[in-house]
Amino acid sequence: MAIKTVFTTGEAAKICKVSQQTIIRCFDSGQLKGFRVPGSRFRRIPRDQLFAFMKDNGIPTDALESGKRKVLVVDDDRELVELIVDVLERDGRFETRSVNNGFDAGMMVKEYRPDLIVLDVMLQDINGKDVCVRVRSDGSLEDVKIICISGMVEEDKIAELKAAGANDFLAKPFDTDKLIERMCRLLDIESFV
Repeated sequence: MAIKTVFTTGEAAKICKVSQQTIIRCFDSGQLKGFRVPGSRFRRIPRDQLFAFMKDNGIPTDALESGKRKVLVVDDDRELVELIVDVLERDGRFETRSVNNGFDAGMMVKEYRPDLIVLDVMLQDINGKDVCVRVRSDGSLEDVKIICISGMVEEDKIAELKAAGANDFLAKPFDTDKLIERMCRLLDIESFV
């Protein structure tokens, strides 16, 4: 996987976990060095400048160093978890962790701070909807994307999940390519699928 060398303001905002307006403000005031694309108003930030900016402002640089998006897979079906983790690791753009129940998911979200959670709705100890609600009630996790997966596909249940904070829903069984495509769309990265 090629490590990105130049970032848009949106990408820089995601990496720094700040709003795009903040990045634009810092760019325009000269705090964050970069350049404009000739003949357009688009701002671009070279990797080394973004790194320096993050260091100066005490922003953890691990997201930039690995360049990978952090994904937490939560499902009590261990075979499915292994399959998803294996596919994501091979893809090369994701770093993954997995847990098999809702309690561990709650702990891991706080500690690992994933960019995206692949969440089974029917966990043994807690309903996936409750996990969505918990994640959404923590202001520091507002940028975390959640894709719910489940074998039950009642429309009203899907609506409930989205109301609880899920960004997307995939019915089991699903094609892993489709999962990656949805993840890329939510994380705003190019989908190769």
